Amino acid sequence: MKAVIAVIGKDMVGILAEVSSTCAAKKVNVLEVTQSILQDMFVMVMMVDTSACTVPFSELSDSLTQLGTQMNLKIHVMHEDIFNSMHRI
Repeated sequence: MKAVIAVIGKDMVGILAEVSSTCAAKKVNVLEVTQSILQDMFVMVMMVDTSACTVPFSELSDSLTQLGTQMNLKIHVMHEDIFNSMHRI
């Protein structure tokens, strides 16, 4: 199963490293990444493969949300099917 991870917040060193390390620790494979810096705001969207994930999807989402809180970022994890359904309307 695939998921979309969106990250938004003030730009700082290590955002990509921290998010991808959290994914790697749970055996979530990063398939694609796009990121931009808009003035001083960091925006990143990742497509990940969660088929080998070692924790339930809700726990992955919770751990990334907690990481976002620690780094003053907003991190949102969404199953690919929900993401696609939202954008078909």
